[in-house]
Amino acid sequence: MEIAGIIVAGGRSRRLGIDKRRAQLWGADGPTLLEHTLEVLAPLCAELLVVLNDPEGWPGLPARVVGDRYHGTGALGGIYSGLAAAEQPSALVVAADMPLLNGDLLRALAETVFDGDALVPLTRGAASRSGREPLHAVYRASCLPAMRAALEAGNYGVSALLNSLHVATPDPTVIAHHDPTGLAMLNINTEDDLARAQILIADRWMRG
Repeated sequence: MEIAGIIVAGGRSRRLGIDKRRAQLWGADGPTLLEHTLEVLAPLCAELLVVLNDPEGWPGLPARVVGDRYHGTGALGGIYSGLAAAEQPSALVVAADMPLLNGDLLRALAETVFDGDALVPLTRGAASRSGREPLHAVYRASCLPAMRAALEAGNYGVSALLNSLHVATPDPTVIAHHDPTGLAMLNINTEDDLARAQILIADRWMRG
């Protein structure tokens, strides 16, 4: 598929207190959370990029490691850094802390024809915050000038940035079809989130 895959991986995990990217939710012999995320994206994308602020700690990743161009600017800086480095004109962007990513849903987003700069789903289900989910979305290179201007002005909020772009929303019935439980965009920020993800993954494994 002629689209880049970008994982915004940061590196601080301040709210959780551990490096959640290294969590092995699939057992001691399984992948880390970051490795699992790469495995989900790999079949969907023509190139894979991981945006890290500690690239020296991740030798051997099967992806191109990209440094954060604007340190300390959160998700917006990560999205910009990956999109600016990508060779493809558009990118499927996800966070590194989403253990229940759904490959079919991501493929549907990547294949959606839309007008504008970005395709950003609305959050839904029990895992949701209100509003959009900017770290489970498709961005085009046309976003770069507005992103760069916001970063240089010290405006790091992704929601405000999206309000300045032409943003499309995926058909909610498509989202619901591929993600009926509303858990594909669940991310890990707290110990409770981590424990919940472990239970959900174990339940899926038991059900095959």
